[in-house]
Amino acid sequence: MSTVASRIPRDVVAVIAIGGALGAPARYEVSQLIHVANDSFPWATLVTNLSGAFVLGLFLTFTFERLPPTRYLRPFFAIGFLGAFTTFSTMAVETVTLAKDGYVVLGVGYLIVSIAAGLVVTYLGIAIARRLPRSAGGS
Repeated sequence: MSTVASRIPRDVVAVIAIGGALGAPARYEVSQLIHVANDSFPWATLVTNLSGAFVLGLFLTFTFERLPPTRYLRPFFAIGFLGAFTTFSTMAVETVTLAKDGYVVLGVGYLIVSIAAGLVVTYLGIAIARRLPRSAGGS
């Protein structure tokens, strides 16, 4: 039985790893810029995830609709960098922790806002990318 990793070429896995190695420290830096008190709304994770969702919508639209196919760009940036920059697992832990600590409404609200706003900003990224002028000679 083959695994997914064995089906992905090693050079692509390396590019994803490099992107992730750059995205994780970028996420950490954002978390240091936005101070969040214990038992409060997790603004740092929300800002990180929403900015990543917006950039992903923008980036993938450009990648698929305006750029010639490349082997490394999408895996590096979309999977590696943005995959490490955004953080579903931290959002899940923060939601559960808020609920466990008696802040159920805040935790559930955070989860709903994160998902709904994530979809909205991703769509905005796509819409903005499609409305930006194409370069001279572009299709």
